Amino acid sequence: MHAPSASISRAQAIVAALLAAVCLVPFAYLAALSVADPWTFPALAPEGWSLARWGRMLTGAGALGPSLSLSLSLSLTVAIASTAAGYVTGKFIAYHPWRRRLLVLAYVPFVMAPVILGVCLMYLFLRMRLAGSVAGVMLAQTMFAYGFSIIFFNAFWSARLKAMEDLVATLGGTTAEAYWRVLLPVSVGMLLICFFQTFLISWFQYGLTLLVGAGKVQTLPLKVYDFVSEANMYYAALASCLLVLPPVALLWVNKRFVFRQGLGTT
Repeated sequence: MHAPSASISRAQAIVAALLAAVCLVPFAYLAALSVADPWTFPALAPEGWSLARWGRMLTGAGALGPSLSLSLSLSLTVAIASTAAGYVTGKFIAYHPWRRRLLVLAYVPFVMAPVILGVCLMYLFLRMRLAGSVAGVMLAQTMFAYGFSIIFFNAFWSARLKAMEDLVATLGGTTAEAYWRVLLPVSVGMLLICFFQTFLISWFQYGLTLLVGAGKVQTLPLKVYDFVSEANMYYAALASCLLVLPPVALLWVNKRFVFRQGLGTT
């Protein structure tokens, strides 16, 4: 009686292992290529292995150090600003009589592709002297991240949370106390999820950054494409590894602290 179920579970484990291997092979290849010495056809393996490229990047001697720092600071700023603003704005829209009409405005940045919208807004950025600057790229990315944050939190604010806020007011609490003691603790999981998502929106942005930044704001995605276009596969692999590391770390944090502890539910 137990033999069929045991064979099925064994087959499922084998299939899961194969799928995991297929998913991990590209990342393993990038990691290997980033530390490989010259690797030419028809050799099956590189001439040797070296961490020299990683060392040059970490010591700031390479061009990837500044790009990594810029991408991290840019994405963190966009994520924090858009998450905080979307949290408050989403609450305002969720309880507003014109909720549906106001929510349509949050979808405006997603009506067209980021590059097309950037072209439409390029005149405004030029007049404001923000084209080719980090501030201009940050503003352009925040437009998309802020819209996403509003849509995300609009579904979060419910009648239950409104009742909890009203209860605090009934007991004599202030608005600040309602946020600090009730709403923010309940919202921790959703705030983290929105922060992760908006961080990734900024982190992987290429077309809008290239257009508004005029090629002067060299974020990590731009460096990856530059190395690929130059056929510099070793530094392209290194830049790709750096590009993948933050999303992997966020995925681990998301799984470890949000969903496992039930913070994503209210």
